[in-house]
Amino acid sequence: MRRSRTPVSPALEAWSTHRTGVADQWTPRQLAYLKGDRTVSVVIPARDEESTVGAIVAAIRACLVEQVELVDEVVVVDSRSSDRTAVVAAAAGARVVGQDEMTRGLPRLDGKGDALWAGLAASTGDLVAFIDADLREFQPHFVTGLLGPLLTDPSVAFVKGFYHRPLVGTSGVEAEGGGRVTELVARPLFNLFWPELAGFVQPLAGEYAGRRDVLERVPFVSGYGVETAMLIDLLEMCGLDALAQVDLGERLHRHQDTEALGRMSGQIMHTVWQRLCRRGLVEETAPPGNLLVQFRRDGSSALPNLDREIVVSDVSVRERPPLAELRPSSSRRAAV
Repeated sequence: MRRSRTPVSPALEAWSTHRTGVADQWTPRQLAYLKGDRTVSVVIPARDEESTVGAIVAAIRACLVEQVELVDEVVVVDSRSSDRTAVVAAAAGARVVGQDEMTRGLPRLDGKGDALWAGLAASTGDLVAFIDADLREFQPHFVTGLLGPLLTDPSVAFVKGFYHRPLVGTSGVEAEGGGRVTELVARPLFNLFWPELAGFVQPLAGEYAGRRDVLERVPFVSGYGVETAMLIDLLEMCGLDALAQVDLGERLHRHQDTEALGRMSGQIMHTVWQRLCRRGLVEETAPPGNLLVQFRRDGSSALPNLDREIVVSDVSVRERPPLAELRPSSSRRAAV
């Protein structure tokens, strides 16, 4: 006997049909023509990514800066790297800025979200595309796919990428094994509290683009809560129809271990809790704990009888206020 399938809401189905594109819909030359007098920045936050960041920058510059004048600047934000990330990125043709350089005089924050905020402050484009620095076999359509809806439809304010994410393990390749935090944490939370966002295939994707006047009006959460907060805040500020997504094909990158994914999940849960507080759905008088306790086998400080080391991490999140509220652009860009 066939089981009945719960129908997708008409609004979600309509949005998915209307606001989902494919990267190869647009060619670089077509977008360069449509760009007109607008400017485009690509921002790449990078921490210890010397093995991949150079190839990404070189591909963008060769195909989208020199061959076709679509991208006006490539900005790499060095997020306190301990390797040669900054040197490699600069040699490939990027303008490299330091995360701490761009946030000097402000409270010190850690993580990806702060690096993204610094990149937005350092860049100058009317349209800003964010690309992760750990991509392997990078192709320029990761940029053109994100820019396509923004350059062809003035009602689109923000575009999120999605893709196939194969997970390579000791037992082989799992075709759709990537995105474990998305499936186990982020997607259930979005469906519970923001069902309008349930149509995003990969809400935590690190590739997205938006209009500067929109991006400068949202806060940037520190750490790995940034993508979750950004979608929620943009939904409330612009409405669902101003958001779009584009299929970018396949994404090959470094996968984090389970312990790191646990810390990422904790930051996402804290971010969701903050947004629920602002909506009045939970009482802020009883905040969740900030510490995540994990157990590591074969650690250097394994406890007797437990045969495991206890690892405690702070998974709380903070946020930079909307850039428009601080108006740091002129002074900080001049410093750069």
